Amino acid sequence: MLSRIRLNTDRGSTYTANAFTTLCRQLGIRQSMGRVGSCFDNAAAEAFFSSLEWEVLSRNRFHDTVEAQAVVIDWCYTFYNHQRRHSAADGLSPVNYEIRESRTKPEAA
Repeated sequence: MLSRIRLNTDRGSTYTANAFTTLCRQLGIRQSMGRVGSCFDNAAAEAFFSSLEWEVLSRNRFHDTVEAQAVVIDWCYTFYNHQRRHSAADGLSPVNYEIRESRTKPEAA
């Protein structure tokens, strides 16, 4: 199963260090990094994972991956998508932003 895992990261020293890249190879994890200076940087995804690390992972101790998965899914669906306000979404939660945008239809020319 690990052979199908791809790890998307930035080019930070943590992810490019020999020890880390060697460990990924040993575990069969394929690393994926964008090019330096690429304009296709995914700031929204980075913000999501930063929030996940700070708000969930650093504040919990999990007994196993099943428990961790349940906590992360609960956080994503009940808090992050429905309650947490996002500056990139005009201060709305992602769900409320999508609802608002689906109601706003451009007028025909």
